[in-house]
Amino acid sequence: MQIDHLGIAVQSLTNAGGPWSRLGGDDAASVEEVPTQKVRVRFVRVGEAEVELLTPTDPTSPVAKFLAARGEGFHHVAFRVPSVDHELERLRAQGARTVDERSRPGARGRRVGFAHPSAFGGVLVEFVEGP
Repeated sequence: MQIDHLGIAVQSLTNAGGPWSRLGGDDAASVEEVPTQKVRVRFVRVGEAEVELLTPTDPTSPVAKFLAARGEGFHHVAFRVPSVDHELERLRAQGARTVDERSRPGARGRRVGFAHPSAFGGVLVEFVEGP
């Protein structure tokens, strides 16, 4: 398991992209809408990991609620795993709470699933099946 990306909630992908692109490679054309999570995302490569900038597409989305409560900032850490479903099942077997019962479609056509922040000391953890 390794870190895939860090998620940062932002009001605007355009305004936030500039500062984050100073850390590494950035492709402004790579903005993608993720309907299952009601967000638009943009990735900035930093070394072997990435920063994922997220902005809500719906005022009822979890990211919109996060921004309303906390403002822009760190949202989640994502770990690359061979099987999201296996990780979610493993956590539940250990008594940890998960947001998702099973994996779902995420950005870049990859399967994702979330562990509840209560399982990791208040930090939202995402698992990503990755190449």
